[in-house]
Amino acid sequence: MPGESKSSPREIQNYLGRISGPLLDRIDLHIEVPTVKFRELSAAQPGESSAHIRERVIAARKLQHQRFAGKPRVTCNARMGSRELKAFCELDDATRELLKQAMTEYNLSARAYDRIVKVARTIADLAGAEKITSDHISEAIQYRSLDRQLWG
Repeated sequence: MPGESKSSPREIQNYLGRISGPLLDRIDLHIEVPTVKFRELSAAQPGESSAHIRERVIAARKLQHQRFAGKPRVTCNARMGSRELKAFCELDDATRELLKQAMTEYNLSARAYDRIVKVARTIADLAGAEKITSDHISEAIQYRSLDRQLWG
């Protein structure tokens, strides 16, 4: 099939192993995108429209601008420092425990912890949720786990 790698899994692993952990820690989202089969592309299953997604993004960005109105250096969740993380990203005990388990299982760094919480805050904003829930943290963890699966 065109576009597929002819390299063995070991060759791919060796190549990916050249990418440093600290560099990966600076990338917020790691997403594997599999090939979509023609049958799935041609199916008449409507997804969320681009216009609706755009409205949710605009609403989330507006919320973030309001949240950080008194902080000129912080314009969005990605720019939050430790002070803002503590103020705007409080986690309940169950959610904190879920994150703790992921940190241990994937051997994630403190930088990865901050990134996961920031991404979870954004996911919550897109969902219109005031608080970060276990679902938001779980989704954010999924976006970080690819580096540990491939680069382990």
